[in-house]
Amino acid sequence: MNIRIISKTKNNVKIEIEGEGHTFCNILQKTLLLDRDVEYAGYNVPHPLTNNSFVELKVKGSRKAEKILITSAKKIGDEAKEFEEKIGKALVKYSPKNE
Repeated sequence: MNIRIISKTKNNVKIEIEGEGHTFCNILQKTLLLDRDVEYAGYNVPHPLTNNSFVELKVKGSRKAEKILITSAKKIGDEAKEFEEKIGKALVKYSPKNE
């Protein structure tokens, strides 16, 4: 995954993510929209045969858009770690009757 900053101001960040499509961008968008200071978060996958996506974030208030983007990325990482731990425990507990 390569990330390129397309534009950045205090209240707006637009990035290009190389190697990611709808799956990752949808999770990122939903996480960004959970923040009260986010006015707009959206993404675009211009063509299905290219794995380049564009994500744009616009915030209201005094917080910087880049800080909210970093916080959201950390939340996604934390949720992935939590899922990994819980699925591991669930798989250990699971014992099918036919095995």
